[in-house]
Amino acid sequence: MVAQSWKRPDLADQPYLKKLNDELHDLRLDAGLPSARAIRDRVGKDAHDYWIVNHQAVLDTFQKPDLPLWGRLELIARVLAEFARHSDVDAQVDRFKTLWKQVVRETVAQASVHPPANTTASAGDGGNATASSEGLPKQDAGAPSGQPAEEPPADKKTPTNANQDSAQFNYAHESLKGLILNAAQALWHDKDALRVFLGVVRRSEGFVRMADAAEEQRPANATFYGVKSREFDVDRSPARLELVTLHRRLDEHRLKRKWSFTDMEEQTGISSDAWIRWYTHDELPEREALVAFSHMASLTHEDHVLLLGLWDAAHDALEVQQRTASLPSSISFDEAWTMRDPAAPRLWALAGVGGENLAAYGPDLASGTAPAFVVAGPAKSGRSTALVNIARSLLASGTQLALATPRPSPLRELTDRDGVVACFDQDDIGHDELEEALSVASAGEPLVVVMDDAEVLGECDAQHVLRNLLEHGFDEGTALVLAGDEGKLGPSYPWLGKAKRAHRGLLLSPQERHAGDWIGIKTGDSVLGRPLALGGGWLHLGDGKLMAVTVPR
Repeated sequence: MVAQSWKRPDLADQPYLKKLNDELHDLRLDAGLPSARAIRDRVGKDAHDYWIVNHQAVLDTFQKPDLPLWGRLELIARVLAEFARHSDVDAQVDRFKTLWKQVVRETVAQASVHPPANTTASAGDGGNATASSEGLPKQDAGAPSGQPAEEPPADKKTPTNANQDSAQFNYAHESLKGLILNAAQALWHDKDALRVFLGVVRRSEGFVRMADAAEEQRPANATFYGVKSREFDVDRSPARLELVTLHRRLDEHRLKRKWSFTDMEEQTGISSDAWIRWYTHDELPEREALVAFSHMASLTHEDHVLLLGLWDAAHDALEVQQRTASLPSSISFDEAWTMRDPAAPRLWALAGVGGENLAAYGPDLASGTAPAFVVAGPAKSGRSTALVNIARSLLASGTQLALATPRPSPLRELTDRDGVVACFDQDDIGHDELEEALSVASAGEPLVVVMDDAEVLGECDAQHVLRNLLEHGFDEGTALVLAGDEGKLGPSYPWLGKAKRAHRGLLLSPQERHAGDWIGIKTGDSVLGRPLALGGGWLHLGDGKLMAVTVPR
């Protein structure tokens, strides 16, 4: 298929949006004019196998004369910068964020009006027609456009303290504009309520232009004098992606049928107040409400299943967040050790504390699909600390250890402990050296290799020994616990790839979408991309459930 350039929207009256759109088209040209589906494929799917940005949304971002959502624009700009092989992809994304903010500021500015110069003139540029219809004085028809009408008599002129009064009026005026814009944003999904509200706003001729602009395009949260108006702010949901997708699908069906929230109450039996709250506060609707909506809207089986699937995804993400909020912010190893199951098997390892009853959890390295456990996370996320906990718990149960620390690691402090048979502190491990260390292992006297910075040892001389350990460790009484940088662990290293077959592990502050692959589970946006937070992690023990845990320090 021949690459094609896309039609650009007419944005002559919106210079900042035009610049943003032109720059986006130019970036696509630099990237070799990839198709919408190619961009969609590169952005990828979420944890529940839905496209994060479908190809029509990609086309709309380029071709519609509207300001795109920042989240969508950010993903598309990043993909195009990667296609174009820019040396600094993040810098390109930051450049588009700056352009996007300029458009937002332009939108708010165009929707704003200036306060009246005196009590008889119109309060804003867009108020002339309304002023005439309400019997207010019009601009002198004989005066040229853009010039003031005849100067009022001397006894009607502004007093000497006009500057002070004007400043006080401007502050109140700007505050009121902020409230109006934020209220319009909160009512955006209920067009009936929005129309009534803006009709009231238009009664003050000074706000006619702003009301017209707010009806055509959803305004951003307003600011005035550097103070953000928070009257209609709500907390962002931890399941943001899942909820936004669910609300968008509901909105598509609602708008297709031209239902207001009042209509939805009549159709579903669920109060309009509940529908409005779920939309404006990014809350999860009740499952029964979705079933009723699907029934009343006569949705196809596929659409019905999709809505309920999105609900399940959002519900799971919210539950994960709730469990995280109930965890202790910090806990010592000794405290966590007392929370373990006294009947835990010998090769059980302490990974973290969590669950409804707040207990110690970790893998049994003598069972599962492979004798391995992976700790993955970015640099400075606490991987080494997690490994030390695992090593201490294994030593406490009488298990032998062989430590591998190609870089400086707190794990080296355990070298002199009873039960540690070897410590490899170079950026390579010899084939014969590792075989000798493993030779003391047996079913009755197991040995676990605990390895930090595993990506450094991906091509070590002992890679065949490590691969054999992962294939036959259950029979030979050996197992492997490894930690590595989620962005550097390479599945191209055969023995590292085999560690993934264990389908279990601990994620620490995951940033990459593929991070969950190392522990056998997909991760959604409610887990990814958070700031580095020592002490918190996500544990998967091969049962398909991702558990929020506190990692002992």
